Amino acid sequence: MAISSMTGFARVEGALAGDSWCWELKSVNGRGLEVRMRLPSGFERLERDIRASASGRFARGSINIQLQYQPAATETGYRINRALLQTLLDLVAEHESAPNLAPARLDGLLAVRGVVEAAENDAGDSDAGVEAGEARLAAMLADFNVALDRLAEARREEGARLAEALGQHVDEIALLVAQVRNHASRTPEALRQRLRDQIAALLDANAALPEERLAQELAMLATKADIAEELDRLDTHIAAARDLLGKDGPNGRRLDFLCQEFNREANTVCSKAFDGEVTRIGLELKVTIDRFREQIQNIE
Repeated sequence: MAISSMTGFARVEGALAGDSWCWELKSVNGRGLEVRMRLPSGFERLERDIRASASGRFARGSINIQLQYQPAATETGYRINRALLQTLLDLVAEHESAPNLAPARLDGLLAVRGVVEAAENDAGDSDAGVEAGEARLAAMLADFNVALDRLAEARREEGARLAEALGQHVDEIALLVAQVRNHASRTPEALRQRLRDQIAALLDANAALPEERLAQELAMLATKADIAEELDRLDTHIAAARDLLGKDGPNGRRLDFLCQEFNREANTVCSKAFDGEVTRIGLELKVTIDRFREQIQNIE
């Protein structure tokens, strides 16, 4: 079987030059394709490539993508922005005589945003820093594509399990349709007797019924008693379901539409049934179709 589920999980870890990261991808059911991302600050530029790769790989499902990033440890973790600190000291000296102004403390000045900076920013604007950053992003995207591969494989594995269950449901539907088709109440003699009984009841209720009206009533009774067309259409739907379950590609929507057709014919069979056993089989048919429909909601 070649169908895929919409549920799956994948995790890929990577590292380069002391930096490390981890991709986590989780996919659940969805009417269409929805891609949600949680990226660390500074990695927003990855979003376009991530969305394009996911859209090119999957057709349906709600996919949650999370990136965790840990930069390399450095011997000098931070530096002092002395120019900004001097500006603050000059400002303090300029207003030190102001009334009701508490004397400035060094720890307070160091807490001002921008005075203490991460040391890794020293090389951030250099050619070497830019090149290293590009190499890191390329490695992260490569690992993301590996995670997509693993997610697709997880969805295929789940799809294989679903295909087996769906195939069993289709076999059950086929068996129930065959039971209705071969039921004793549908033999020519049984149908003729049923029609004779209905004609007798009709004449008893209205003995003076005109021949033209009688012919119309007989035609209606014969049509209501005949479910051959419904059974033929059910056989056609069964063949279509088996064909879709064996095809590559996202066929979940087609299978869902086919379930609606299954239900339509099953409802007609139940409404036309004039035998209690046929009604019971028809109800079991509807239950099996409903189980089939529930499982299809997981198919891409």
